[in-house]
Amino acid sequence: MGLREWLIPREKEFFDMLEAQAAIVLRGAEALVRLYGDYRDVAGKAAEIKGIEHEGDQQVHAIYEALNRTFITPIDREDIQALASDLDNILDMIDAAASRASIYEVAEPSPGAPELARIVLAQVRALRRGVGLIRDLTHAEEVEKLAIEINRLENEADATMNRSIAGLFKTHGPVEIMKHKEIVEHLEEATDRCEDVADHLSDIVAKYR
Repeated sequence: MGLREWLIPREKEFFDMLEAQAAIVLRGAEALVRLYGDYRDVAGKAAEIKGIEHEGDQQVHAIYEALNRTFITPIDREDIQALASDLDNILDMIDAAASRASIYEVAEPSPGAPELARIVLAQVRALRRGVGLIRDLTHAEEVEKLAIEINRLENEADATMNRSIAGLFKTHGPVEIMKHKEIVEHLEEATDRCEDVADHLSDIVAKYR
């Protein structure tokens, strides 16, 4: 690589890589909804999500390696790192919820889990669009609207989790309560991680507009 190519901001590469990672997260969220939409072969569907999570890890490593090779970035490298890390955190929580359902051999969907999975998917769809918009900061207002919607969905997830856990104590024994509670909490944490990404997108457009 020549000096000119090394110095010129590689905008397309980093934005493309972040969009690719957001697309992987979207695949994970879609797989999560499929798991709860047809609660059979949970182990197989959890394994599919685990594979997607591994793809996400590889993409994060690729982004970090690209940052190490690049002197000038289109936005602060800390912002790129934060977005990559927070997107990866969403997949980690999706994977954690799916793997627990399989490992614990939970016979039926955890109360509230299908609704929480749908909330995660709605958030990730919005994030996928938001990540695609930051390469052109004339879309700052639309990014802010997406962030507001993602935050609203996170509040909805909090309420869903609280109802679900309260219901568990009325209908399940201690062991099942522990299993279901852990799964529901991982799903709700996925919505928190979506909010983290939304907040970073808001910070980026505010910084560079």
